[in-house]
Amino acid sequence: QTQLAESGGGLVQAGGSLRLSCAASIRLFSSYFMSWFRQAPGKEREFIASITSWSGERTDYADSVNGRFTISRDNAKNTVYLQMNSLRPEDTAVYYCAAGRKYDYWGQGTQVIVSS
Repeated sequence: QTQLAESGGGLVQAGGSLRLSCAASIRLFSSYFMSWFRQAPGKEREFIASITSWSGERTDYADSVNGRFTISRDNAKNTVYLQMNSLRPEDTAVYYCAAGRKYDYWGQGTQVIVSS
């Protein structure tokens, strides 16, 4: 059964950092394009970052997080990460990881709260 499990969320002060993890129970994880999304209260889910399959040669970011967040993957651990630095209150949201170019699989999300 395919499962994605996010972890690493929590409460942090503005300017702080968090690293989110997404552990995937997926056969041939390394072949999957992986992404992070977030959804703030009352807002639609939005794309944050993505990383290509295998070596993760290419990464892409939303303008709102470019230069502050970094996506990476460890295929040996079936895990994708989101390093979040210089956090702002507007980064407060539930963060989700997704697997596949068509976002075939989703995790349950992890809450991030950034206090001012």
